[in-house]
Amino acid sequence: MEFKQKIHSHYLQMVQDRIDVFRDMISALTEDSKNDAKGSAGDKHETALSMMHIEQEKLTNKLKEAITQKAILDKIDASKTTENIILGSLVKANGIYLYVSVALPKIAIDGINVIALSPQSPLGSHLMGNKVGFKFEINKTHYTIESVL
Repeated sequence: MEFKQKIHSHYLQMVQDRIDVFRDMISALTEDSKNDAKGSAGDKHETALSMMHIEQEKLTNKLKEAITQKAILDKIDASKTTENIILGSLVKANGIYLYVSVALPKIAIDGINVIALSPQSPLGSHLMGNKVGFKFEINKTHYTIESVL
């Protein structure tokens, strides 16, 4: 498996793991609220149910975000390389590897740090459509695109 494909696989697995965790947490909260509804009455009970409902809404929103991220990653063909930077490009700029996909935590693959960023981010928007040798500046930091995979 090539370097870019390893990165893509790692991020896909990371997002799938997050989806699984959020689904498990939502299921557990749903089960807890059903069990709690059977045995309690009064203001404390109502407050507890309300808090569980709020937590469930937060988790549902995080789940939706993770599902959206996975859908974007699923569209990317990690074996494809282009001259211009597109969604799915692995870019090396200033010695930093940037995976143009979705905003996710930094990872290390084969001892090399990789940062996943959204094409809508300030850095991502400067990269999109450009080629090796392109120079730009963000927040007083100068960048030069060294390679595009």
